[in-house]
Amino acid sequence: MTKIEEFQALGLTEVTLEAIREKGFEEPSPIQKLTIPTFLKDENDIIAQAQTGTGKTAAFGLPILERITARKGQKPQALILVPTRELALQVMEELISLNRKKIAVSAIYGGASMSEQLRRIAKGIDIVVGTPGRVLDHIRRGTIDFSELRWLVLDEADEMLDMGFIEDMEEIMAATNDTKRTMLFSATMPARISSLSKKYMHDTEILRVESKQMTADLTDQIYFEVRESDKFDALTRIIDIEPDFYGIVFARTKVGVDEIVNRLLERGYAAEGLHGDVSQAQREKTLRKFKKKQVNILVATDVAARGIDVNNLTHVINYSLPQDSESYVHRIGRTGRAGNEGTAITFISPSEYRQFTAMRKAVKSDIRKQQLPSAEDVIAIRRQKIKDELQAVVTGEQLVDNYHSMASEILAEYDPAVALAALLKMAFKNDLEQDNYPEIRSFSVDRKGTARLFIAVGRFDGFTPGKLVEMLKRETGLYDKKIDDVRVMDSFSFVTVPFKDAEMVTKKLNRLSRGDKPLAEISTDGNAPAGEDKRNERRGRNHTRSERRMPERERRGPLRNFESKSKRDSRKRK
Repeated sequence: MTKIEEFQALGLTEVTLEAIREKGFEEPSPIQKLTIPTFLKDENDIIAQAQTGTGKTAAFGLPILERITARKGQKPQALILVPTRELALQVMEELISLNRKKIAVSAIYGGASMSEQLRRIAKGIDIVVGTPGRVLDHIRRGTIDFSELRWLVLDEADEMLDMGFIEDMEEIMAATNDTKRTMLFSATMPARISSLSKKYMHDTEILRVESKQMTADLTDQIYFEVRESDKFDALTRIIDIEPDFYGIVFARTKVGVDEIVNRLLERGYAAEGLHGDVSQAQREKTLRKFKKKQVNILVATDVAARGIDVNNLTHVINYSLPQDSESYVHRIGRTGRAGNEGTAITFISPSEYRQFTAMRKAVKSDIRKQQLPSAEDVIAIRRQKIKDELQAVVTGEQLVDNYHSMASEILAEYDPAVALAALLKMAFKNDLEQDNYPEIRSFSVDRKGTARLFIAVGRFDGFTPGKLVEMLKRETGLYDKKIDDVRVMDSFSFVTVPFKDAEMVTKKLNRLSRGDKPLAEISTDGNAPAGEDKRNERRGRNHTRSERRMPERERRGPLRNFESKSKRDSRKRK
């Protein structure tokens, strides 16, 4: 059975299969194999338990696109709730890329223009991808009507619970019609989510993809934060900085493999590609060339790389994230074979940050963050390589007469230094000019060299801006000048610190957290999660009375043991 036939066996028709071919998917992931046929064959509600990054978007997106008919009415047919603005945009883009029926898909999230969203709703949306806060805003305003909803998807439900969206989710579900079909996707199944499913879901079928314990014992695992548009330049810098680079570059799709290979060839690199459309004869030819090091870069998908037995790779590069932690371990396990040490490098873009965090936690391995080599670093390596090759020619080969005579003619006409510089320019073109290397900026750093931190405590935990600053100074050693733009919301806060201190601050704060979730993390877009500001205002109004009845230590939440230094000193004196 071919890979596209595996998708066809799930019950998808030719229109959807064509979209899958163009997208370059090679085979369905485990959660897709479970969810798609269940969705297409019956009308039960579905609870699917799977880790982040296992292909959940296509698991619910493909069957919805298979069944939906373009209507573009003011009453949407599908609603997909997600925890963050970033994920809303990611899901929307994925659905659009798979859409072959001219279905109207739009994202609704906080921080975007309300008037623009109202214009799109008035024009007609078939599938709404939204964050709970903003979707609830529209429901309360009466600007969107879910009375004819056919499908409701709760994506990463446990994440929405952790972010405090549970009441919003319940209100949204109560505002939709009873005839809809609900699908809930969650990595874990906490009691509150289980209770929500029992209250609002019926005839539920539970699907689970078992999470395997992963180990990844490797000499060196590194990740770089780069924007999607900068990944190719980041890849070439890694190749250029390593004089004996010999590795596999992993891409998610066949289309991605072909694009990377073509761009490498245009730049003069020796590269070949492997994916599901490559014939067996071509595959064997490519592998022979790679094993003989006639090409030093092999670009491949996970499926095509199966069975490759090469023991002396220097690098494995995850150009795009693998779909799960197991695939990650399989990829990087190709270095370090037969006693050889190797390096595994992963590029992560803003849209992949959350998936990478979940994968990193599942792998339970030390994956270090590093800064990409600078243009100066690459040029220095290139210059040294030219000098080494020149020395090898001068000392190891006999210069034939015609080169001597030509050299004498050139030196008789030009200054020796000018002549040599001109020859270097002719031979290496712009490779030694810094302006030829585009700037690659880490997505978590702004132009001022600062980072925005998300801290999972707020007013409900007893914090004011002053108390938060005091806690940061005490627990991390920062001083006032390094702490800027403090915003304390009801259940979380934001603060800006120098980028060089950001990782230290998050590590020290996270040591104080007793739960599974981090207390602090770097915000990838520097803003509050979608709809958080207004959601917190509503939550404050709704919960003020109950909060007042709570004991202070309980009200202060995960950092209830934190006290100001003056209060501790006062208590000690007593």
